[in-house]
Amino acid sequence: MYSSNTLTIPETFTSTIPRRKPLTARVGIFGVGHYTYWGQFPGLLDELDNKLKIFCNKVKRFGVETVDFGIVDNASDALEILPKLKAADLDILFIDMLTYATSSTIGIIFRGLDIPIILVALQPDLAMDYVHGTTYMQLCNDDFCSVPEFLGVALRMGRKVPDVILGTLKNDPVVDTEISEWCRIAHVLHDLRRARLGHLGHVLESMLDMHTDPTALTATFGVHVVQCEPDQILQFYSDEYSDEIEQKKNEIIDFFDMPNPISDPLTTKLTDSDLHIAAKAAVALEMFIDDQQLDGLAYYYEAAPGTLMRELVTNLIVGNSLLTGAGFPMCGEFDIKTCVAMMIMDRLEIGGSFAEFHPIDFVRQTVLVGHDGPHHLNIADCKPVLRSLKKYHGKPGSGAGVEFNIRKGAITMLSIGVKADGKFKFIVAEGESLKALIPPTGNTNTHGYFGSDIRSFLKRWVAEGPTHHFSLGIGHHAQTIRKIADILGIECAIVS
Repeated sequence: MYSSNTLTIPETFTSTIPRRKPLTARVGIFGVGHYTYWGQFPGLLDELDNKLKIFCNKVKRFGVETVDFGIVDNASDALEILPKLKAADLDILFIDMLTYATSSTIGIIFRGLDIPIILVALQPDLAMDYVHGTTYMQLCNDDFCSVPEFLGVALRMGRKVPDVILGTLKNDPVVDTEISEWCRIAHVLHDLRRARLGHLGHVLESMLDMHTDPTALTATFGVHVVQCEPDQILQFYSDEYSDEIEQKKNEIIDFFDMPNPISDPLTTKLTDSDLHIAAKAAVALEMFIDDQQLDGLAYYYEAAPGTLMRELVTNLIVGNSLLTGAGFPMCGEFDIKTCVAMMIMDRLEIGGSFAEFHPIDFVRQTVLVGHDGPHHLNIADCKPVLRSLKKYHGKPGSGAGVEFNIRKGAITMLSIGVKADGKFKFIVAEGESLKALIPPTGNTNTHGYFGSDIRSFLKRWVAEGPTHHFSLGIGHHAQTIRKIADILGIECAIVS
């Protein structure tokens, strides 16, 4: 990665860590129509049923479980289907606007469900064949006709006005992108309301922005906070698991680069001792999270100097980076809010590294964004580096540190702050990750570019009241995150 005398920018890195658990969600689908048409136009109902099947197959391609409730064409059917929709434990619901339908088919649904509802209006033809046009042909393509009526009813009932996916049934990349986005949002919602997030240790003293109410997390996101003890990891921190430790060492050696030190006197080439301790801690960490059935962990603990506990809790960095890359968000400094932000980004399949602002580069108009500790290795732009650190700045202990750049290109940041009323707030920004040199300090960093005036951007960011940590992902996804905030009833500020 680096030459002995001069820094060079590393080559692109393509290795990935497989997920610990596959992404999934439960998506409900039903179509609407108008029962009067079936007797008037023989064959129309069958044609619309085929349209519904095509749409269901589209949705299945995006890694979700679909539940098809058929076609609802009158108020009585809507009343009958409502308890079935509730019993299905859905994360989102697509309503396929197959042709014109009266709003009596939807009123009771709007009133009775508290999940995101998306109306889908996908006509089979790019345009009608006007020369040979018939009423039957029009009804087959009347997907948008009752959308205004449905949205007006939602508004009158005081419900959230549903999003609308509008386009054609086949070969429409805009439609496919929007369906994919909603399925990724469903992945987020599915896991948030089922997640068991471990909270281990205590807040780093004097960091007042780290305090978080576990009850508020459950109320807002659905996650359950599991209060954990460091001893629950320590019980697995043992050389008796020698086979597992050797396997983990080989995994680490294969995945990471281990170069010679360059300029920072705190760094050395990774030592055999630090490699062994990192692997041993990683094995203990994985056994612990399996034992506690956790889906994420926020932690900070110091322990007494010279103890085995101090050795363990200060050497989780390598293990937690491997876990974060595998879809298990690991968050340092006890910051469980950012652990949630990392889970949101991971379930959107855009990464989610633990990050904060570092020094500003007024030459490039960038700011270094990164952190020591947990990072999403699957969004690395280069082969990640391990260095032995003689000390962790600002914290006790020593050992292996992880260092890499985030992938070049578009990035999104999500910080979850807490307002004076105790409610959460999303602060989001989009920028670019530049391919540029980072300091060889054993900490992950990337150059974040947010426009030609970095000082104005940073002033606008901090004015929104973020915590000093945030989750960092690839791609531009501010509007998707805004949709998630709207679903959860959270204020969302997008900093331009």
